[in-house]
Amino acid sequence: MASEVVEVEGHIIDSLILAKVLDTIVEAGAEYRMVDVDIGRSNADTSRARIEIEADDEERLATLVAELQLHGANRVGAEDALLVPAPSDGVLPEAFYSTTNLRTEVRVSGHWKSVENPEMDCALVVHADGRVRTEPMHRVRAGDRVVLGQDGVRVHPLERPRGASPFEFMASEVSSEKPKELLVGEVAARLRAAKGGRGKILAVCGPAVIHTGAGPDLARLVGGGWVDVLFAGNGFAAHDIEANVLGTSLGVLLGEGRPLEHAHANHLRVINEVRRRGSIADAVADGFLTGGVMYECVTRGVPFALGGSVRDDGPLPDVHTDVVAAVDAMRALVPGVTVALMLASTLHAIATGNILPAGVETFCVDINQAVVTKLADRGSHQALGIVTDVGLFLGMLAERLCH
Repeated sequence: MASEVVEVEGHIIDSLILAKVLDTIVEAGAEYRMVDVDIGRSNADTSRARIEIEADDEERLATLVAELQLHGANRVGAEDALLVPAPSDGVLPEAFYSTTNLRTEVRVSGHWKSVENPEMDCALVVHADGRVRTEPMHRVRAGDRVVLGQDGVRVHPLERPRGASPFEFMASEVSSEKPKELLVGEVAARLRAAKGGRGKILAVCGPAVIHTGAGPDLARLVGGGWVDVLFAGNGFAAHDIEANVLGTSLGVLLGEGRPLEHAHANHLRVINEVRRRGSIADAVADGFLTGGVMYECVTRGVPFALGGSVRDDGPLPDVHTDVVAAVDAMRALVPGVTVALMLASTLHAIATGNILPAGVETFCVDINQAVVTKLADRGSHQALGIVTDVGLFLGMLAERLCH
């Protein structure tokens, strides 16, 4: 039998972290023994547990210990991290440490250093100035010092929000049977708290925001200073511009809900006009675009990143057609974000979740429960799902925040 001792510390009882650690061990077919447990005396006190794990062989044990680190259970020991130079640009050493989006520290020269930008599925690189950062594979350069294995790495578990909150009884599951008025009020309160703490609010938008008629409400939120960064695709921006120039979305009159004859090409016509001018900002400058979400972003100086796909029409000149460049543009806008609203988006929501630190409060709003569940399944455990029509949600949210 192979054995290892791990330690988990924090609010591990009321956040059910300890239970998750033990369940993971049992599900892996391993055995455990509680070596030491120190439980806090009050809700404000932290708890600590040391657990000895036994598995059939070293390989199975290593896999289990790596999985446990997702819950904040770290190997006991004070070894420095093993650093190995990257062999070439865009290539990592074998057995490199693959990151989570949890708060992480690396032990270098006897000192624990915080990782500056927690992000899942990256490598840890220790730079010459002593900073430790996550780096996606394509940004690693030959000679970069990359962390190998789990020695000298510790992560801190994500804890549930503490105190009275409507989210307390909702955070563990996704359901459409929830009081929407209460949820919208709580989201509005979280956005106010973010702005009060000088945090940034990120909106990740799908085309359904425009199709459902919620574009004007989102534009009000942007214009009112409630959105600091926007991520979307070509479709969202194109239909937002179509709605504000021609009054349709996918050729359907938003005011009447009926399709116009030959209007199926309306989005192509507005894309063409924006391309003629050179950019969305240029279309605002010459008066072609006079309202809408993208108009408010331009006039208020709200940065946005539009990521392309193989199905895009046009696309708009502002769209990053290289997906690697698109996600790098998104990464550049993530610092400072404390709350993220995922609004009727699947692919962009999951992509954004992959680059957000676990500490960012994330609210995923979609009429499709499967979309909300997928985000959590792909590692964004901090995401709270709100299953509802995004048009109704944004209308209620704008009413609460924009006076």
